[in-house]
Amino acid sequence: MNFHVLTLFPDMITQGLNTSITGRAIENGLVSIEAVNIRDYSTDKHLKVDDYPYGGGAGLIMRADPICRAYDAVASRLDKKPRVVYMTPVGYTFNQNMAREFAKEEELVILCGHYEGVDERALETIVTDFVSIGDYVLTGGELAAMVVIDAVSRLVPGVLHNDESAVTESFENGLLEYPQYTRPEVYNGMAVPEVLLSGHHGNVDKWRLEQSIQRTKKYRPDLYEAYMERTKKDKNGDYND
Repeated sequence: MNFHVLTLFPDMITQGLNTSITGRAIENGLVSIEAVNIRDYSTDKHLKVDDYPYGGGAGLIMRADPICRAYDAVASRLDKKPRVVYMTPVGYTFNQNMAREFAKEEELVILCGHYEGVDERALETIVTDFVSIGDYVLTGGELAAMVVIDAVSRLVPGVLHNDESAVTESFENGLLEYPQYTRPEVYNGMAVPEVLLSGHHGNVDKWRLEQSIQRTKKYRPDLYEAYMERTKKDKNGDYND
């Protein structure tokens, strides 16, 4: 899978994603990340990419023309028009379902805003998806873009050493992940639950599901209610959703 990030800070993208799982995925040729510097497509002699907003107001707005030229440079090298994600607080909140959807793409372009935002005409011209990672404000879209890339990359076949990992993690079945334990067997008087030492896979799976349900009910009642509703429909044989 290939990510193309339109940004004013390409080093932030490449350095931030060149380690751990994404770094290994890049080395193994499973994922590629291209950081496209929007300033390279400015026609201003000082490489200016922003200007004051029409109608007045604080701050500066990223201009449409260098953004669209940067996009055109990327799109011209691809076989088909790519999906373009704009990281913005006004977008739909990013979640695991969205990550799975993006992971189906061979090419994904991500636009990172900065300053007080982006000229609306650029968004109307190139953007297909408006995505937020939460109800708070960041200096720019780079950190948000890295969150999306990390989450999506994990779903690319071969990126995780154990393909089962992506299936059993939080949100994959609509529940939070169950508690995990490793050595030592007893730490500070706290022992690993006996069922995990039993070697009985059926009982282990049952315990993990029970723990996931309890944890979800406690910390994410919204997810718990949705899970229970799906379970109820499955029991009733309603598969229309």
